[in-house]
Amino acid sequence: MIRRPYRAAAIQTRSTPDPAESLARAEALVTRAVEQGAELIGLPENLPQICETQEQAASQVPETYPMALSWLQEQARKHRVVIYGGLVAPGAGDRVQNLLVVAGRDGEILATYQKRHLFDVAIGEKHTFRESAAVEPGTEPVVADLGDLGVLGLSICYDVRFPEHYRALVDMGADILAVPAAFLTVTGRDHWHILLRARAIENTCYLMAPAQGGRHNARRESYGHALVIDPWGHVLADTGEESGVAIATIDPERLREVRAQLPCLHHRRPNGVLA
Repeated sequence: MIRRPYRAAAIQTRSTPDPAESLARAEALVTRAVEQGAELIGLPENLPQICETQEQAASQVPETYPMALSWLQEQARKHRVVIYGGLVAPGAGDRVQNLLVVAGRDGEILATYQKRHLFDVAIGEKHTFRESAAVEPGTEPVVADLGDLGVLGLSICYDVRFPEHYRALVDMGADILAVPAAFLTVTGRDHWHILLRARAIENTCYLMAPAQGGRHNARRESYGHALVIDPWGHVLADTGEESGVAIATIDPERLREVRAQLPCLHHRRPNGVLA
């Protein structure tokens, strides 16, 4: 449960195939968010690197994952903030795991979520992806108890198209939803804001959507627009197309007000029976 108002930041960055460069860019934006008073900071999916192919990225995961995990924990300790980011870890066989890792103020790992819904789509000849060829899917929804900052429901990118995932997070106590992403530009311009606002509205939750944005390499470009959204669906902050920090206040009174005005979570009819 959110117990007090505080500032939360969703960061937009542009990761490259070089992990050191990617983390240096992210670190500058984390520092900016802290300087603006953020106590909860979100970083996007695939934070350490975005390569031209899944195979290139997977081959480097044994080295990049421990480096990126240590970096995330160090940022939390250094700034005394709660921070989360999208990392890639070794999986079974030659596959990897697409993870969202949450680190507390002392650098301790509060929760780790493994992406459940994998991006297997074909949007014209230029935008064909089969994430499942290289990535091992997760099986369970996960929340992170952040103490007085609330309960953070975890998801990654393509999960946003599956509302049942977020309803499960709310049933587990979530009052803030995290949706770090590397959304394609071709889908982002039509779907990104709509889907995120819908997930916030239908679950009466705050929502933070850190984002990759811009040209990563010759084959990959991301939509950007890191967002913070309130439980009514209002966009409180939007970075636009440039790297930056979307920062806004998370207010428990606003959450209570919206849930009192629209108590839809209590009006659900599971198995046809009024809750």
